[in-house]
Amino acid sequence: MSGKSKPTKVTTHVLQKMKNNGEKISMLTAYDWSMARILSDAGLDIILVGDSASNVIAGHQTTLPITLDQMIYHASSVVRAVRLTEAEGKRRPLVVADLPFGTYQGNTRKALKSAIRMMKESGAHAVKLEGGAEVKGSISRVLKAGVPVMGHLGLIPQSIYKFGTYTVRAKKEEEAERLINDALMLEKIGCFGIVLEKIPAELGKKVAEQLSIPVIGIGAGPHVDGQVLVTHDLLGITKDFHPRFLRRYLNLYDDIKGAVSNYIEDVKSTDFPNEKEQY
Repeated sequence: MSGKSKPTKVTTHVLQKMKNNGEKISMLTAYDWSMARILSDAGLDIILVGDSASNVIAGHQTTLPITLDQMIYHASSVVRAVRLTEAEGKRRPLVVADLPFGTYQGNTRKALKSAIRMMKESGAHAVKLEGGAEVKGSISRVLKAGVPVMGHLGLIPQSIYKFGTYTVRAKKEEEAERLINDALMLEKIGCFGIVLEKIPAELGKKVAEQLSIPVIGIGAGPHVDGQVLVTHDLLGITKDFHPRFLRRYLNLYDDIKGAVSNYIEDVKSTDFPNEKEQY
């Protein structure tokens, strides 16, 4: 897409055109107005309101504790920032919100209710659900209600206690074949895209080539249709997370800590506020 013809709103249709044209898709997480404002202004294609907020915002060890009410709160904050970007005449990213653990598994009516609440109360543009054949009924029911759904396969953090480890998934042929079948199924029932997490790069390539819908990777190699990272990891705000797939573009943990240390020193020494910083 040329700069002149670039649409003002990223939609599921726009993402499909990007895949068809070979243009890579950029996706990052945001959980609040301030960060979403920056990401939106930067020209990001998709903002994911991830249940990773459970880890990086609330400090839980897994994504399981976060609730639907909390996810709606985070998503609505992000949507307000995106709407402001749009009002200023700038390109608006697509906002995808995770449905958290326990809001859709094994109960299609609950899945539909959860998705409708997310869309109505937060203003998000789509929802993301983890899993394949085991959640087909829930995803189908949400799709039939007109809610856009992004799938998520490979390492699915909401099932961490089932697998017991965050290691690379689908390394064995049987699991890889099951993942491919799940991906094809998600496309067939109507998902507009899929996230593949922490799988071998060759498998990521195979899935992206077999599917006509966009495939976004996180630790799935370079041959998929786009990439997603947790913004707090990319910026170096998180400190103790070092997976191979993560590239840190900044080291804000140390930068912010240094700034706060300087502030404390200036307050203690009465250097702050000086004459220019008072009324």
